[in-house]
Amino acid sequence: MAESVRMRITETRRSYHEKSDEELELDRHQAPKGISDRVALAFVKVLRFVADAFFAKRYGHRAVVLETVAAVPGMVGGTLQHLRSLRRLKDDDGWIFTLLDEAENERMHLMTFMEIARPNWFERFIVVFTQGVFYNAFFLLYLISNRTAHRLVGYFEEEAIISYTRYLEQIDKGEAENVPAPQIAIDYWQLPSDARLREVVLAVRADEVMHRDVNHQFADTLSQA
Repeated sequence: MAESVRMRITETRRSYHEKSDEELELDRHQAPKGISDRVALAFVKVLRFVADAFFAKRYGHRAVVLETVAAVPGMVGGTLQHLRSLRRLKDDDGWIFTLLDEAENERMHLMTFMEIARPNWFERFIVVFTQGVFYNAFFLLYLISNRTAHRLVGYFEEEAIISYTRYLEQIDKGEAENVPAPQIAIDYWQLPSDARLREVVLAVRADEVMHRDVNHQFADTLSQA
């Protein structure tokens, strides 16, 4: 079935998968435009420092924990936009679908890397603890300033792109085994039956580029409202 144009305000995910690295603009950074942007960027850099200290170059294990966090904003934003649309008796202009689609996409990232990294009991505890803290904090942030919340996610995705690029470099150097892609990834991204980890990471990175663009776009739109 053809995807409804009305349901999406950005390019479809498949179009991102078909772009070259140059077209994806992997190094593109949104310059902070005010104090709230700077606070959001600083917070993301702190998270990056913690992730680097804890996981070092174990990018598969890093992905398991960070994708747990990444799957939260879309669900929170989608829920609050849904309630806002109901209160105001107005259409959401496609925001709800886009945000819930983002949440589902990030969840599939997590399900995929669970098959690859096989987290231990301590990492599973970190997942539960981190999700509990981040969900409530992000929910409050979205209520206070949805613009800042989307900017925060945009910066979070910029860091995710960097992490997956480094993961690809590890695979290409032979430092990380290019294992067969899990079946869940083959089915979700419609990859060839003989796809390997490298193809999975490329697909995930393209998704993160899309989420980067969408959330910075949302933040800019809210700034002009």
